[in-house]
Amino acid sequence: MAFEQAAIKVQKEQEFARLQAAVERAFQPETIERFLKQLDRKGIRIRDLDAVLAKRLLETVGESGPGESRVEARQLYEALPVSDQALLRESYLSKLEGVETALRHKFRKLYQYY
Repeated sequence: MAFEQAAIKVQKEQEFARLQAAVERAFQPETIERFLKQLDRKGIRIRDLDAVLAKRLLETVGESGPGESRVEARQLYEALPVSDQALLRESYLSKLEGVETALRHKFRKLYQYY
């Protein structure tokens, strides 16, 4: 029997969508290197989403959409129920694993587990 992930419905869709958009902007090809450099300068490991939110790094990368103010990611994240936080964290972790190999090698220190 193969593993099948359970579908979990997002409860606070608007807040989740705003955070998801901020994550998407951070991992776009034109902004990912800048995001990784900021992580490196601040000494934050890429998998440490709590530190990324605490240092407001999602807010500083990329541009907001038309008519959208900068997302206050940490406040939005903390307002989400635990299930939505878990979904966002999973999405963030899958994005960071999708970064091209050359950049992952260049910033290998950020990807280390220890």
